[in-house]
Amino acid sequence: MAAAAIVVTGVAYAAWQLWPSNEPTRYKTAVVDRGDIVTSVTATGTVNPVTTVQVGTYVSGRIIAIDVDFNSPVRRNQRVAKIDPAPFEVKVQKAEAALANAKAKLAKDRADLALKELTWKRYHELYERELIARADLDQARSDYEQARAQIAVDEAAVRQAEADLAEARINLWYTDILAPVDGIVVSRNVNVGQTVAASFQTPTLFLIADDLTKMQVDTSVSESDIGQVREGQRAVFTVDAYGSRTFEGLVTQVRNAPTTVQSVVTYDVVVAVENPDLALKPGMTATVTITTAERKGAIRVPVRALRFRPETARAAETPREAQRGESRVWVLRNGTLSPVDVQLGLRNETHAELLHGDLQPGDEVVVAMERQDARRSAPGLTVPGGIRLR
Repeated sequence: MAAAAIVVTGVAYAAWQLWPSNEPTRYKTAVVDRGDIVTSVTATGTVNPVTTVQVGTYVSGRIIAIDVDFNSPVRRNQRVAKIDPAPFEVKVQKAEAALANAKAKLAKDRADLALKELTWKRYHELYERELIARADLDQARSDYEQARAQIAVDEAAVRQAEADLAEARINLWYTDILAPVDGIVVSRNVNVGQTVAASFQTPTLFLIADDLTKMQVDTSVSESDIGQVREGQRAVFTVDAYGSRTFEGLVTQVRNAPTTVQSVVTYDVVVAVENPDLALKPGMTATVTITTAERKGAIRVPVRALRFRPETARAAETPREAQRGESRVWVLRNGTLSPVDVQLGLRNETHAELLHGDLQPGDEVVVAMERQDARRSAPGLTVPGGIRLR
């Protein structure tokens, strides 16, 4: 008897647990409101000067003076370093001597030309008077023509010597290393006594930033987001050095050349930013948020409502909403769950813009169903034998 009673009671208890509750289903709702919707793209980048100029050397030699250091302001054509000029001064002196020698030879050969021209004319008169042979006249003419040709050679030698002297003087002038632009020295890679060599890949002695009050952030935007980015869009960014301080800028360039690293494709986007207090330093890492679209005063539907589907509606869904570019939300009206088809516009992580649909600001849309615990506590049941079931 006791065993039979236990079995009956267990069956009754299980049936009580599984029997649907008479309590109405409860839903969580959110309010449709009016406000701004902003979509954005996030990327990381590096703060850089707008223009940087690498300063090298045209001639090789030993550095004997450095006139600037890190953070030194410089003006265009200001000397920043000096190469030992002694070897180049000697080359200038040699070139000057070579030019003087060439000019002297030209003067000598011009005198010789004048003499040979006079001789040829005299021989011509003597030949007409039949006082000399034809061969003597021809020899005099040949000597004259050779003297004329030598003048052309001497004149070319003078021009060559003049060019060599000009080159030597230019190289001497290049021993003064000058700043090519106005700006600030952000890098110095040379010391007094160091020997520098001019070659096809001239070493960078100084790096000069044109104007640190105008900076740019070079960012890398993923290929999935680059389609949303346009020139002229507003951007904000932060850097680790200033915590929560926000800097503002504008997108000035969206470059077409891709960068591929480990099969990940990104594109360079340049954000221009004003830096009047020089708070931003070259090389800082920036976290950038680019505003890609914005709607002011839009009717906003919570995105959570777009993901809600009541259990009875899941199996009956058809692709017609997707075909028409519509979505569906659910509202409680007079205690009844009702679907509302909506057409949406701009959308971000939290809200979607309502373009068409039977919704107004203040309406409540369902975002979730409150599930009640199916295993409800039952009152204690006593069976024969003194056993109590709970």
